[in-house]
Amino acid sequence: MVLFPSFVNGLARTVSIKKEKNCKREDGRPAAEELAKEARKSELLLSSSGVVRSTKAKNFASMFTNRGRKGVNQDRLLVWEEFGCQQDIMFCGVFDGHGPWGHFVAKRVKKLVPTILLCNWQENLAATSLDLDFKMEADRHIHGLNVWKQSYIKTYAAVDQDLKQQTGFDSFLSGTTALTIIKQGEYLITANIGDSRAVLATTSEDGTLTPHQLTTDFKPNLPQEAERITQCRGQVFSLEDEPGVYRVWMPNGKPPGLAISRALGDHCMKEFGLISVPDVTQTKITTMDQFVILATDGVWDVISNQEAVEIVSATPHKEKAAQKLVKCAIREWKRKKNGIAMDDMSAICLFFQSFPSQKTPAIKTVD
Repeated sequence: MVLFPSFVNGLARTVSIKKEKNCKREDGRPAAEELAKEARKSELLLSSSGVVRSTKAKNFASMFTNRGRKGVNQDRLLVWEEFGCQQDIMFCGVFDGHGPWGHFVAKRVKKLVPTILLCNWQENLAATSLDLDFKMEADRHIHGLNVWKQSYIKTYAAVDQDLKQQTGFDSFLSGTTALTIIKQGEYLITANIGDSRAVLATTSEDGTLTPHQLTTDFKPNLPQEAERITQCRGQVFSLEDEPGVYRVWMPNGKPPGLAISRALGDHCMKEFGLISVPDVTQTKITTMDQFVILATDGVWDVISNQEAVEIVSATPHKEKAAQKLVKCAIREWKRKKNGIAMDDMSAICLFFQSFPSQKTPAIKTVD
């Protein structure tokens, strides 16, 4: 029988038996939130610019965010090493808010997704993994992906419903993207809605570094997205002053026009084809894979995948890799988009090996 990892042992170390029973009645969220608090105290959870490293795993993450010229920074980041007290699991996420309440939406989603995901993952494991005997490793990992996929779909549906019920902010005309990666052993499970992007850097046989895009930029003009939107009476077109920038509109072209086809929040558009269903995929890491970059669209608007992996690879102190990438994107934005308000830019660089610690100056957080 194959035993799948669970965070039951982690719960036992952080909450009492009585509290754990209460957590089960409340879908486990209080216990998961307690785990998050403990991880933050242990410097294994970071939601601002900085560095996360584990003494028990080889993972190493560099994070950086920069406010653009559109007002408050609506990007949010999160890295959680030893996710759910599992030494071989790491959670990374970037959330790009938009609309008048976008920064509140992104912050709420950043808080909810990892804890609710932990609960749903545990429940799905308990429901599907008992007495399963996989004769082939491939079957085991296909099952593992299916467990994560169902957990993500259930999580995003719950988070979207939570946003609708909030009274402290309004998600009717505001929303956020959500790009997350679970690193579990030698596998990456990627879940994405919106147009943030994940790129894997791999060393080719000739020694050059090659980018492999792990996610789809969910733009409204993608054929499968446009078909769904039009079937729901939404419209997809670009304005004359924004050639090439396709947006999803309400019937009769009523605003707001969203440049993404999937998002959390934006409930005014949900009946017109906008969805919050994540695309969940799995990638096996090989010895040739060096790192993965998660970044919001402001970075990718001016930096190509190839340029991004080269910038990160060439950064001598990996603690500053994400900062270097964002700084290069800022410079390119000024050169390529002069006169256009700069977008918020955020990046996480997750390396698959540890590096010697370097003293890095404190960086102001975004929370």
